Amino acid sequence: MHTTIFALLAMGAGCCIALQASANGKLRHNIDSPLFTSYFSICGTILTATLAMLLIRPPLPATAAMRETPWWNWIGGPLGALIVLAGAALTRELGAAAFIALVVGGQLLCSLFLDHFALMGLDQKVITPGRLLGAILVVAGVACIKYL
Repeated sequence: MHTTIFALLAMGAGCCIALQASANGKLRHNIDSPLFTSYFSICGTILTATLAMLLIRPPLPATAAMRETPWWNWIGGPLGALIVLAGAALTRELGAAAFIALVVGGQLLCSLFLDHFALMGLDQKVITPGRLLGAILVVAGVACIKYL
């Protein structure tokens, strides 16, 4: 039951990514600046996160825990900004479906690598023929979406 709910939530997040890329692509078209589009989108993210913090009021993390956190745990924000910039700059050129398909293909290939080598604190999940076939099928799907 929990797995189904989590899968539906993940699919909902995927919908949000497609909607965000499309909205940012159109905003970029209207204001003609991928950098300002990214900036305004990220301002919306900050505002949303701030409102959530004010409403939920979670306890502050321990200072020691924050100091002891490895540097690479903090790269999510800058990587998120690059994703927003890519969506703003590329969705109009590629189309929403091709952009998202390419993003998903990149996510999958990188995720296979991270899992296989147990990087970034992940448990190792070796690349099996089945997992490799799945990745190939996703890449083939990207090609179909882009070229057919």
